[in-house]
Amino acid sequence: MPVPAAGLTVDTSQPDRVVGTGSPASCTGQAVVNAVALGGKIRFNCGASPVTINMTSTAKVFNNRPDVTLDGQGLITLNGGGNVRILYQNTCDAAQVWTTASCDNQETPRLTVQNIRFVNGNSTGQLADGGGGGAIFVRGGQFKIVNSVFTNNRCEATGPDMGGGAVRVLDMFQGRPVYVVQSTFGGGAGLGNSCSNGGALSSIGVSYSIYNSILSHNSALGNGANPQRPGTPGGGSGGAIYNDGNTFTLSIYGSQVTDNTASEGGSAVIYVSNNLTGSMTLSDSVFARNSATRFGTSGLPGFFVLAAPGQPVVTRTTITN
Repeated sequence: MPVPAAGLTVDTSQPDRVVGTGSPASCTGQAVVNAVALGGKIRFNCGASPVTINMTSTAKVFNNRPDVTLDGQGLITLNGGGNVRILYQNTCDAAQVWTTASCDNQETPRLTVQNIRFVNGNSTGQLADGGGGGAIFVRGGQFKIVNSVFTNNRCEATGPDMGGGAVRVLDMFQGRPVYVVQSTFGGGAGLGNSCSNGGALSSIGVSYSIYNSILSHNSALGNGANPQRPGTPGGGSGGAIYNDGNTFTLSIYGSQVTDNTASEGGSAVIYVSNNLTGSMTLSDSVFARNSATRFGTSGLPGFFVLAAPGQPVVTRTTITN
């Protein structure tokens, strides 16, 4: 499906920072951390072959530095080693510098990740602002993901509102959507991302516009839903996508959402607009083999939807068990 201009890659042909000096050994996790802290358009010079960079600490965006674009040019994998969250942006974190009086609704930083892989990220124990986001956590500013791959990332396995095995997003500027374009979350058996809720993507009050992407083999591991049933730890909804809040949108175009699992509701998608104003568009996509769950929406296998009347709007899309 055609992608709006706002969802396209950022031109990094004249980078502000370059990680590495031409060899794989020169491309270290600390070099990535340092480059992200300085901000700007970041590329890599690690040689002509694909390179995996092991991250031993989280790369954090500073709010008073230039917008960050992290461009792997199709060669770079950032590996959390099953121990660390890989990338973090939070406009309301004083440690990253407050730059406005309205940290929950400010225009910058604008974070873009493109042409890059995030693997084995783990945010377990990182509970600030609700935690989650095994590979990437973003609160505030703007954010998009283009032509990137997320595999085997995770966050806490239980919790009623814990989410985002790969990505967790809160408080986007003026309610602008997070673009997810031509990207893969999971993609095959043994590659999926997992968390209590939202194995791949999780948000509260944030809109997603997803184009030409694959979300498969992701898992919501929790038990007890939200609010949690007595005697349970909570969670277990949204095997691929977990959306909660009031007025927000979920738009999925030209994508495949398959083979995801959840124990409670919405093995593909759980979408809860608490004030029933939210809207959902499903166009030219396939939803298949998403497991049966404890609860769901009749006629939409793999979904649990609370939204405005008439939602979702489904066009040229297959939704099957």
